[in-house]
Amino acid sequence: MTKHDTIYAQPQASLTRFAFDEHVVEVFPDMIQRSVPGYATIIAMTGVMAGRYAQSGSNCYDLGSSLGASTLAMAREIGERDCQIIGVDNSSAMIERCQHYIADIPQSIALRCENIQDTAIENASVVVLNFTLQFVPASERAALIQKISDAMRPGGILILSEKIVFLDPRLQELNTELHHAFKRANGYSELEVAQKRSALEDVLVPESLQQHQQRLREAGFSSIDVWFQCFNFASLVAIK
Repeated sequence: MTKHDTIYAQPQASLTRFAFDEHVVEVFPDMIQRSVPGYATIIAMTGVMAGRYAQSGSNCYDLGSSLGASTLAMAREIGERDCQIIGVDNSSAMIERCQHYIADIPQSIALRCENIQDTAIENASVVVLNFTLQFVPASERAALIQKISDAMRPGGILILSEKIVFLDPRLQELNTELHHAFKRANGYSELEVAQKRSALEDVLVPESLQQHQQRLREAGFSSIDVWFQCFNFASLVAIK
């Protein structure tokens, strides 16, 4: 049973940096559903797009797989095709819990506990980065996207979902306020919103859509579009 997220419900004299540790793993499904607008839609359609673009004999990667939501969505839609699904996360607590979720899945799923910057990527037809790149140091993001592009089969697809910032200050302010309103509507208090925001500072570093699109173009993706956006959360699709 999913536990209710109360990590930041009480005042904390000294906030530690946000980390995907055992405490977060316990409440992660509740946390992300109540914090990321459109999360369920993004996960479901990640699976649908994987089902369309996964090529037989190829690898399909979920980079930053956490508890395996995208991994499982891909497995459902890819079905019996001859594909290896690979989930990668650098949190051992996430990988350990994810092992239980995929135990009864008939498809071939491999989990790796490592930094995605260090992951060997090859023969890929589908790569998923759902709310992962924002946690990678900014100086390492271009190299990671280039590595993905270089390893991708022609016609392969990258799904990139991220929290974003707006170049227009008024739109940035509006969408930040709307996101906070979304979290309050889902039961988070002002204290929880404020404390989590502080804990994530310098840990989750978002970029603009324009930055993401330029990086994808420079890496060699030919067709790039935003297929989903709600407030300051967006998902892009890039086709090789």
